[in-house]
Amino acid sequence: MQAQMLAPAAVLVLWSIVMLFWMGGTRFPAMAKAGIDLSKGKPGGRGQNLEGVLPDAVNWKAHNYAHLMEQPTLFYASVAIIAILGASQHDVWFAWAYVGFRIIHSLWQATVNRVPVRFALFLLSTLCLVVLAVDAVKLSLFSGY
Repeated sequence: MQAQMLAPAAVLVLWSIVMLFWMGGTRFPAMAKAGIDLSKGKPGGRGQNLEGVLPDAVNWKAHNYAHLMEQPTLFYASVAIIAILGASQHDVWFAWAYVGFRIIHSLWQATVNRVPVRFALFLLSTLCLVVLAVDAVKLSLFSGY
C-alpha cells in the first residue's frame, strides 16, 4: 500500500513541474513583448515585480505555481507519514482526490480564474487534506496501541 499512497504525491510533484514550464513558456514571451530585457534589469528582481506589467492571464500561471509550493507541502508530509505507518484504501482515495482537485484548480486558475469556482476547488482539496492530516495524526499517535 506504500506505493499506492506515494503515487499521488509523485503525480503532484510532476504536475508542479508542468506548471513551472507552463509559467515560463508564457511569461518569457510576454516579457519579451513588453520589452523587458533580463540582462539589463535591476539585480535581485522577483516575479512579483511583473504584477501590473505583464497581462493578468500570464501572471495567473505564476500565482498557481506559487500556490503549488504552499499548501501541498502539508499534503506531502501527511502522505509520507501515512505511507510509512500504514495507508488504508481510504487514505489512497483521499490522496488521489486531493491531487485531482489541485490539478483542476491549477487548470482553472491558469485559464479562467473565476474566484468562486477556484475557491470551491481549493475548499474541496483542503477537506481532503484535513482527512489525510487527521489520519496521519491518528496513525502516529496511536500506532502500537
